[in-house]
Amino acid sequence: MVNVALDTAMTTIHVLTGAVWVGSVVFVAGVVLPAALDGSLDAAPLETFADRLVYGSRAASVVMFLTGGHLAGSKYTFELLANSFRGHLVLAMLALWFVLTALVEVGRSRLVDGLREKRVRGPVSDTRNLFRAAAVVGVLLLVDAGLLASGISLY
Repeated sequence: MVNVALDTAMTTIHVLTGAVWVGSVVFVAGVVLPAALDGSLDAAPLETFADRLVYGSRAASVVMFLTGGHLAGSKYTFELLANSFRGHLVLAMLALWFVLTALVEVGRSRLVDGLREKRVRGPVSDTRNLFRAAAVVGVLLLVDAGLLASGISLY
């Protein structure tokens, strides 16, 4: 009974963290950066958004690593990860997680470098494709999570 409760708690924390993380990336890519491009945001507030996004992304990465590690360790063997469709979904999720983290880190770094020169439109224009790619990767993560949650078990 304790393992079921722990696994349920870990799954809930994992899914909620992933949803908030992906939602924040999609919000920045779809709302914040376009607002900055049309002149609605200055450098200082945009830098604050970028900093909060990356700190949230780092925190989410840690939570996702810990909760996902627990779930993978309690539900999968190496053999299942390597040789089953569900295992491949878990491995794909891990790869997408790394890519999302990297895209947010690189995008924020490049954006803030330009913002510190008190430029807005140039750095936003230069980095918006990174953030768009991060948003797409995030959506793919959620699709992957949905497939895993559906109980699909193709081998």
